[in-house]
Amino acid sequence: MENYILNDGFAIPKVGLGTYGLRGELGVRQIETAIQSGYRLIDSAYNYENEGIVGKAIRNSGVSRDQITLTSKLPGRYHEYDKAMIAIQESIARTGLDYIDLYLIHWPNPKEDKYVEAWQALIDAQKLGLIRSIGTSNFLPEHIDRLEKETGILPAVNQVETHPNFNQEAQREYDASKGIITEAWSPIGRAADMMSNDLITDIAQTHNKTAYQVILRWHIQRGFLPIPKSGNYQRQRQNIDIFDFNLSEGEVAKINSMSHEDGRQKDQNPAEYQEF
Repeated sequence: MENYILNDGFAIPKVGLGTYGLRGELGVRQIETAIQSGYRLIDSAYNYENEGIVGKAIRNSGVSRDQITLTSKLPGRYHEYDKAMIAIQESIARTGLDYIDLYLIHWPNPKEDKYVEAWQALIDAQKLGLIRSIGTSNFLPEHIDRLEKETGILPAVNQVETHPNFNQEAQREYDASKGIITEAWSPIGRAADMMSNDLITDIAQTHNKTAYQVILRWHIQRGFLPIPKSGNYQRQRQNIDIFDFNLSEGEVAKINSMSHEDGRQKDQNPAEYQEF
């Protein structure tokens, strides 16, 4: 697995596993198979209510803890500093591990206007060794600018909805200018639409790859970090088998051209990842 180097010096895999909806003992087995397939970045969240089974899968995997990057996220109801510190400790306790590698503020909730307070809690939790790296999710440039202005600390990662119909190029350019890795949730978008898209399927045929592999490779070549969700062993393997081919500049440009203003999935729960 290839890695990105974060702005805090830590390495992070270029592809991760989304775990929204993976729960119970079946979820444990599905995450274990992903780790056995080669995944070393596992994405969870307080709100997914699965930190416990994610931690169990990591402990059962037989892979050294320091080889796995575990992500979790702080929910909006805990943005007050003291509540955020407790929530972080509760997340760690549920995993049964000693620390979380990457912890994100799940949403800025600007109307509540407490995300800077939450960010300070993440900074302090990092200093205490509870968290290795800190970041944000669904933050716009204006939110990140404020974090930098008021705390002097930038996120290592910003996780946002990104897929061919909503390519987030402006957000990517902004994040890159700040040394922030842009992580893609729902990296495929509407899976059924992509499976039948002539442009994507033609490119897939050219490279003898699946439509999903082409899209995930497109993310990598743009500097994104996709976190596709799947509990299916074969698809898990396919989703990380994307480092043995390259899209041409023309192919990347064609996929970029699919993006449009209405591409955001307005009817999808923003916390979810598409199953594929």
